Amino acid sequence: MLAASTRTRQINITCDNPVDREVFLHYSLIPSLCIILVLSFLQRREHRRQRDDTSYLLGNHFGIIVPLDFVGTFSNRWSYGAAFGATANKVMFLFSEGYQPLTVPQWAQAFVLFIGGMEVGLSYFPFFACLSSEFQLVSSILGFGYSLTWFVVTVLQISQCPHGQFLGRFETLIFYWPSLLCLGFLLGRFLHMFFKALPVHLGLEPQIEEKSMLEAHQAKHVKQLLSKPRPQEGEKSWFQTRVYEWDPCFQFPSRMVGTLLLAFICLYLFIVIEFCVFLHVRDKLDMFEDKLESYLIHMNETGTLTPIILQVKELISVTKGVWVVTILPAALTCVTYLFHILACYRKHMKRLWAGDKHFLPQKFHSPSSAASVVAIARYSGWQIAYILWGYLIIHVVQSLCGVMLMYGLVLPIIHHRGLEMLQGFGLGVLTLSIVVGLIILQVWIAGTFFLQPKLGTSDKQKPLALNNRRAFHNFNYFLFFYNVLLGLGACLSRLLISCLLGTWLIARIDRTIMQSGYEGADMGFGAWIGMLFVDHYHTNPVLVSFCHILITSHKDRELQKTVKYWCLNQSAGILIQCLLPQLRIVGPRFSARARTRWFLLQTLINNPRLVMLRKSKSGHSSGDFTQILLTCSDC
Repeated sequence: MLAASTRTRQINITCDNPVDREVFLHYSLIPSLCIILVLSFLQRREHRRQRDDTSYLLGNHFGIIVPLDFVGTFSNRWSYGAAFGATANKVMFLFSEGYQPLTVPQWAQAFVLFIGGMEVGLSYFPFFACLSSEFQLVSSILGFGYSLTWFVVTVLQISQCPHGQFLGRFETLIFYWPSLLCLGFLLGRFLHMFFKALPVHLGLEPQIEEKSMLEAHQAKHVKQLLSKPRPQEGEKSWFQTRVYEWDPCFQFPSRMVGTLLLAFICLYLFIVIEFCVFLHVRDKLDMFEDKLESYLIHMNETGTLTPIILQVKELISVTKGVWVVTILPAALTCVTYLFHILACYRKHMKRLWAGDKHFLPQKFHSPSSAASVVAIARYSGWQIAYILWGYLIIHVVQSLCGVMLMYGLVLPIIHHRGLEMLQGFGLGVLTLSIVVGLIILQVWIAGTFFLQPKLGTSDKQKPLALNNRRAFHNFNYFLFFYNVLLGLGACLSRLLISCLLGTWLIARIDRTIMQSGYEGADMGFGAWIGMLFVDHYHTNPVLVSFCHILITSHKDRELQKTVKYWCLNQSAGILIQCLLPQLRIVGPRFSARARTRWFLLQTLINNPRLVMLRKSKSGHSSGDFTQILLTCSDC
């Protein structure tokens, strides 16, 4: 039976795949660099260099390409998430240190992993660059072609070698379908960008206005702060009260959405890889069990090692079953953590916006600026690594608890020793109940006999003032020796609870598992706090609204200057009709002052830029005269 199951999985171990994704990754750097150069050529530099600088010859071309704004991007969130998801398989290779493009000594492995990470990032750079580029027509064509190439390569690899040696049929499809789905989403997104940008390029639709720095949800948040609180309409549902309530005044940045999606895909791949390893280990254990069974048959089950061998076989069988059963609860725990981290991100950001830092440890109220900038780069990668390692640790702990439950409850019933199990369980519960009862009894005696009465009828508890001091000292003396033994159990329970909570919350990067005063040793929690402060300082809705008002007012002033030029370029007849009341030209005779203003008007009409060069004088200055011209729009 073992041989048959092994043959079922090993369908095409010797499959010769002409398309190797790792080799293609090296060659993909060529088109990736070409796409980066094209987009960089189109990108305009804001500040041109001086003539003595060699880069002056490039003009204002070859600007810096930004793949993704990790701080203030709230649009195209799912597109960026799909781009992150397309990198999931290579991220898992990097996580397992399986992708090493060079062979170097052991001490240089860190440099090789760094080079491998840079190569993977450069290979997938066009996905993000084409999504964030301002030149949507060109970037959509380049992005579609590059995504289609990766999509075809992935499909060829799946079709050429669909099966594998661990999961058997469709093993390659099981590993690569998330990346294939993300690439298909990117293809659709680039097609949408192309058909949206083509009419604009042909002049069939107006040019898309420059995007405002103030997002809609940020404006809603500021309006909500300035408006009166409204009474709650209706009762909240159970899901809104206990799980999550949608807030129209808050949006998660693209970084958080991309990290969440990539963490989901990596967790799925990690579980699949773990299951493959389990199948391999299970085959080895089955072979070992066959040898033990052969030994028992040879000894006719009368050898001195027979009881030990039977216990070993039982332990192997229980461990294999418990390991498979606990895959689902461990995975659900990590999935719940991912959603809970998003909820905590929104809660912590809102508290920081309100100026509340009490939820943070004291030493994190003013984190280092440099550490916070590094934290925004670390967070996404560390969050994924914490989730993966957290899943493995939680799975191991749950498996140990499952084995203990099997040996404590299930196996005694199977071996017809249920009565003994219940007797031992009852004794344990009785002992624990007596210990807990004595602890509660001490508290009750102290509150009843050794505290003075309440000062008022409305007091919730008695004041901390001793009463019956002689009896209290005898009480302390005789309980001293018992509390030594009780303290031993309390110490062990403290260690056990700390271990359980530490392993259970190891994947939670938003919560430190260190004791108070030692939070600085938790590097993951430090990255979380630094990331929160960077987002707080750069995406605070009130601050962004203030900057938006400043920019808008500056643009309005520039627009007023443009309107002044426009008014000067109007026909002379309309201007004269508008200026007659202002210049007081009445009757057939004109004063010298009116004649001078008339010549000045003709000069300014023919040379409108002279308005900005005029000096301010007493009487009707340039600003006053321009204001007179602006009244023409009301004529």
